[in-house]
Amino acid sequence: MSRSSSHNPPRVRFAPSPTGRLHIGGARTALFNWAYARRHGGQFLLRIEDTDTERNSEASLASILASLRWLGLDWDEGPEKGGDCGPYYQSQRRASYDAATARGLEEGWLYRCFTPAEEIEKQREAARAAEKNWRFDERSRALTPAESARRAAAGEPFVVRVRVPDGQSVLIHDRVRGAVEFASEQVEDWVAVRSGGMPTYNYCCVLDDAAMRISHVIRGEEHLANTPKQVLLYRALGLELPEFAHVPLILGQDGKKLSKRTGDTAVEDYRAKGYPGEALFNFLCLLGFSIDDKTTVFTPDEFVSHFDLDRLQKAGAIFDVEKLHWLCGEYLRRRGAADLAERALPWMQEAGLVAAQPDAAARARLAEVAAVFLPRLHLYGDLPQQARFLYAADVEPDEAARPVLAAPETAPIAARAADALERAPWPPADFAALLKELAAAQGLKLGAVMKPVRAALTGSLGGPELADVLRLLGRERAIARLRAPAPAAR
Repeated sequence: MSRSSSHNPPRVRFAPSPTGRLHIGGARTALFNWAYARRHGGQFLLRIEDTDTERNSEASLASILASLRWLGLDWDEGPEKGGDCGPYYQSQRRASYDAATARGLEEGWLYRCFTPAEEIEKQREAARAAEKNWRFDERSRALTPAESARRAAAGEPFVVRVRVPDGQSVLIHDRVRGAVEFASEQVEDWVAVRSGGMPTYNYCCVLDDAAMRISHVIRGEEHLANTPKQVLLYRALGLELPEFAHVPLILGQDGKKLSKRTGDTAVEDYRAKGYPGEALFNFLCLLGFSIDDKTTVFTPDEFVSHFDLDRLQKAGAIFDVEKLHWLCGEYLRRRGAADLAERALPWMQEAGLVAAQPDAAARARLAEVAAVFLPRLHLYGDLPQQARFLYAADVEPDEAARPVLAAPETAPIAARAADALERAPWPPADFAALLKELAAAQGLKLGAVMKPVRAALTGSLGGPELADVLRLLGRERAIARLRAPAPAAR
């Protein structure tokens, strides 16, 4: 029997391991859990699965918490919040695991396995060769409780395994995948407690979820294989099952599981590069869910008001980088130039373009620059590279501009443009018209004049309108660059 969302408000959890940074897939799982709790007036718990003592780190934990907050996800119980079902670190819950193990050994649904790991692996290999599933080692499984206790007391090493019953059907009513059935014969007697006394993931997970009154387990599709083990453990403990929902995998654009080869996988990387957190939140919502067939940009409140488990898709969700960049641009433009100037400031300072303590004039100039580049940007971190030519003493041409600057006709064309600017009022009322006149006087097409002028002024063949470039450079700097275009080899 599973709990129903129609009863008490749901209690859901996200349970990361502090052995690395928050992965994009984990972030989406956290987001879906958070949204379900907010949609139904429930609680979102954060539990830290820190039983891997060799790989845990405070830096990883800090990164995970910071990444969740950056995405706008808050938790009702957990680290730094507390709650009635703590502690929220598995390393502090050892006593509850030991108590369950003692009970399991006494009741018989757990047993000590004294067979060395090397021997178990040989049995597995033999089963594979016979095209059978390895399930358990008869010698340890058949030991009497008294003999098992005697051997343990004598110091013989052992692991504790779950005694999986024969002839049981494990039917899971998954909120995403529908009915999924396993036979208990497909499940091996899995290790609940390692030889050193440390419990395993599947064991802790069930005990903690039960103790924390988790009503819905919402997690990635890769955990579906663990579910029959956990269901059988719930039964052995006589506990009510939570509802399960296994969300689709996130796939790279190559159709394979998202990895570092197909894009950044850690939330922290996106933050460091200047992605708007709200845009990444919005994008993650779209990986397996949609409000309708046309709405792409929405607020967290709008997402929550529409979210439900029954609307999640089964198929893998493609991580479309181009769509993410488009979304980022949409968020930048909706927030406006003043917001862009404020949020891009740290990247401008890191690039050495704006002082650590900018004065009012520097901030005003940055606001002007942001307004000009806003239509072209996707990330806060893009502004320093695109606007560098406005702050640098000399132009640093990019690869596309170098051959243009090296062409023999560039310097004469740029010089004529400088002459025209010296004669014209500042700023010129219509710089494009001025360049058209120059082109016509030389029998050239407009592009043949525009390209070398832009390369001389900006070091690039693309960018904002040249009228905006002139205004931001100022008369003296603009004319100086046209008089002496940057060398192509630089």
